[in-house]
Amino acid sequence: MNSRTMIISALMLGASLAAGCSPTMKAEPGAGQLGSGVKVLVDDGTCPAGQIKQVTGGNNAANIPRKRECIARP
Repeated sequence: MNSRTMIISALMLGASLAAGCSPTMKAEPGAGQLGSGVKVLVDDGTCPAGQIKQVTGGNNAANIPRKRECIARP
């Protein structure tokens, strides 16, 4: 992913979070792009039909890994 794409993705993520909704993405945000406890939906085809992956940001400094789980589509 080039720097321009990363900047655009980060701006879109920030706008979605400011609007109070959980954004749906095609791929997980890169390292350092998802705040601790922030949740995003990732539609990358890894979950069974009718479900979507929910990714919750972790915290490297506190040794808390990202959490990934398949949930029912909203």
